[in-house]
Amino acid sequence: MDSRHNPRLAIAACAVALAFDAVAPTEIQLTPAGEFRAWDGRPADAPTWRMNAELAAQLIDWVASRKTPCVIDYDHQTLLSKTNGKPAPAAGWYSALEWREGVGLFAVGVEWTAAAAAMIAAGEYRYISPVIAYDTAGNVTGLYMASLTNNPAIDGMDEVLLAAASALFPSTTPKEENMDELLERLRWLLNLPVGATVEDTVAQLDKLKSQLTQGGTAAASFDLAGHLSAQQQAMADLSAKVGQPDPAAFVPMSQYVGLQNQVADLSAKLNAVDHTKLLDEALGDGRILPAHAEYWRAQPLAALSAFVAQAKPIAPLSGMQTDGKGLGGHRVAALSAVAEKMCAQLGVSPADYLAAQAQDAA
Repeated sequence: MDSRHNPRLAIAACAVALAFDAVAPTEIQLTPAGEFRAWDGRPADAPTWRMNAELAAQLIDWVASRKTPCVIDYDHQTLLSKTNGKPAPAAGWYSALEWREGVGLFAVGVEWTAAAAAMIAAGEYRYISPVIAYDTAGNVTGLYMASLTNNPAIDGMDEVLLAAASALFPSTTPKEENMDELLERLRWLLNLPVGATVEDTVAQLDKLKSQLTQGGTAAASFDLAGHLSAQQQAMADLSAKVGQPDPAAFVPMSQYVGLQNQVADLSAKLNAVDHTKLLDEALGDGRILPAHAEYWRAQPLAALSAFVAQAKPIAPLSGMQTDGKGLGGHRVAALSAVAEKMCAQLGVSPADYLAAQAQDAA
């Protein structure tokens, strides 16, 4: 896990003391090169602290990018002023760092206040204690300020001091800030919520990678911009084809409507033929009485079909004495006894019934 996800702050003490001289030095060593610890054995949450040329280059760029110089105070009073209420005067300032291979990281061009310069020259302050940020591997990732002190080990590591340092100084470097910006852009690109973690982002990227490669073996790289451009061009080509249809593949609307009307007319005529045929058959076998013929002639074919399908033929009517002709014949002379009895029950006189039959036959 790197410092972007688990940064730590520490008050670190270097093993190099300020030199006794009549003039305060304009260069001070902030960390040694390689691995180092505080005099009290810290860090406890990392193997050691570590500084090398690569880490130093990031810090050098970061300090150079600051609009205000980094402060050097007395005994970390800048961090303690909110709790003890005492002023926090500056002892000096620096705006540039320099890496010296095999030796360490130095603040150069240090500007001391007159009071601090006098105390250093007099030996009243002998050590520098920087405030650093580091990751779980111990790599120094941030350097924010330093203090003149005579107790560089900071016995007991006052928690209030570290809390104050965390509040005053963000434990990120320009490189970390760039990574945060990159992560934010990836969240936007992948439509992830603002709080999505790095793990969430990686999982979504892997899912997208699988979709783009269709489950096959991924190539060394994928041209996403080129892929999107090709997709856009394909959509443009398709839109152009849709916007310019082939006239030979279509018929005029007037012809289409005319054909619909012809089909409707033909369907109506066929229905009329079917209706007449079905009604005649029902009249012939007694499923519909002649007195009801006009009613059913006015009903649609569907209603007539439904009724005829359920109605039962009346045998006496189909077996009338008609001189060898059925109900639809031209020489109906008399009804059978059964038919006469049925007409009596229905309230229809035999003469009216025969007259109706004759009219239908005509």
